[in-house]
Amino acid sequence: MIQRTAILLCLLLACILPAGSWAQNVFRPEWAVGVSGGVSFASVGFSPKIQEGLLMGYQGGLTLRWITEKNLGLQLELNVKQQGWKENFDANEHPEYADYYFHRRMNYAEIPFFTHIYFGGDHTRFFVNLGPQIGYLFSERTKENLNGAEPQNINAQHTMPADKKIEWGLCGGPGLEIRTGMGYFLLEGRYFYALSDFYNTRQQDVFAKASAQVFSFKITYLMPFY
Repeated sequence: MIQRTAILLCLLLACILPAGSWAQNVFRPEWAVGVSGGVSFASVGFSPKIQEGLLMGYQGGLTLRWITEKNLGLQLELNVKQQGWKENFDANEHPEYADYYFHRRMNYAEIPFFTHIYFGGDHTRFFVNLGPQIGYLFSERTKENLNGAEPQNINAQHTMPADKKIEWGLCGGPGLEIRTGMGYFLLEGRYFYALSDFYNTRQQDVFAKASAQVFSFKITYLMPFY
């Protein structure tokens, strides 16, 4: 009798434990939408090279995320971002350059399409976003003080507007997500490397390369809706 009871208990546990384990690991796809904002630090890879610093700008936009399976999802964004470049002038070698400055701010509407990879639990997650990005240059503005210097040779960019409006490249970076009952809060760093040039780069043109490089830091708020 005791032996039969023990066998029945073992069979019952064998049925209950896998079912309980399966219930704890059930995955539910998740949709979330929200807004983001942050700062960018941009430069341009010119060839021939130009002495530059990082130009600070701002960014913001909308985010749609779909978690398709455990640890993996897709993320689509529509952003407006400021980038461009800021030139450095060697005032030590050329004292007449002491008051010179030149900033070109370029405003883009951009659409990144990411693979979203995450690790963690129900409240805290670490993630990486990676994928292509395409952008459209809708305006540019120059701020300068060159004391009337005439642009020659390598200084031709001071008066040259962008030749190409479409920009594309690769973007990605790590982040931290805090999930609460009021929504999800994300802190993220990114690096964008343009594979396109905004100036013509034919043999007869001034530059052989003119592509953007942008570091950015942003905060995103997401609200799940399914």
